[in-house]
Amino acid sequence: MKEILFALITGFIVGVVFAVMKLPIPAPPAAAGVVGIAGIYFGFKFVSWVGPMISEVMK
Repeated sequence: MKEILFALITGFIVGVVFAVMKLPIPAPPAAAGVVGIAGIYFGFKFVSWVGPMISEVMK
């Protein structure tokens, strides 16, 4: 939970800095980009979950 809070605070600070400096936001501009990032995360977690099962079957 502490990591999530730190990530949120850091992201907020970066967002404020970019807005003050009038730079484009350092994040996907649309919901599709956010969903793509979530897909990358869940794909990684899926392989972490399924990988050991496949290793056991291949023995």
